[in-house]
Amino acid sequence: MNSDKLRVSRQCQEGSINMIAQLPPVLPGFEDINRFFDKTRNTFVAKILPGEFYVTRQEELVATTLGSCVSACIWDEKFGVGGMNHFMLPLTEENAHEVNWGNVPGLATRYGNYAMEHLVNEILKYGGMRKFLSAKVVGGGQVSGLSNHIGAKNSDFVLDYLEKEGIPICSEDLLGTHPRKVLFDPVTGRLMVKKLKSMHNNTIAARERWYENSLSNQSIEGDVELF
Repeated sequence: MNSDKLRVSRQCQEGSINMIAQLPPVLPGFEDINRFFDKTRNTFVAKILPGEFYVTRQEELVATTLGSCVSACIWDEKFGVGGMNHFMLPLTEENAHEVNWGNVPGLATRYGNYAMEHLVNEILKYGGMRKFLSAKVVGGGQVSGLSNHIGAKNSDFVLDYLEKEGIPICSEDLLGTHPRKVLFDPVTGRLMVKKLKSMHNNTIAARERWYENSLSNQSIEGDVELF
């Protein structure tokens, strides 16, 4: 390798190192969320999987892909804090305070009742005020191969939950037959949704079936390995 190519290579490596170092600060408890720089949008993105949620005060997006799952995007624009969750099933009959969920809360937050509770509480913990909260909800598609109309149940649950909690819903994109790719700005409340072509349905349905079966068979003290 000649000196010019070597110099370019080193500059690229140094640029990558600097970019990693420049990731915006993460709030305590969210260090394990996958975060990266999106060159296309020229911004940082936190990508969440089923059972995960993310709260931030930084100028970064939160991304996920939804089939029958639902995401609630909640934010306080006045104080600049918000987040998004990704839950698979509406609720369990277990009392959150009576169950040992293990060291990782993800097993609990795959259910809507706990996913919503954790998301709202963390936003309030990091400076949000309940009276200034707003919400946008997305997902709940009838993806081929999934049982029990779970998308509709998830959609009904999130709408009912937010109504009972007195959190106004600014917009919703629920039900339908298409999976969705979601990008949310937790500071401004901007939500971007792209409906995916039907060719992706089988892949997303298979993934969600795997998660659903894992939940049914998983010991409540453990955690499901995600891929």
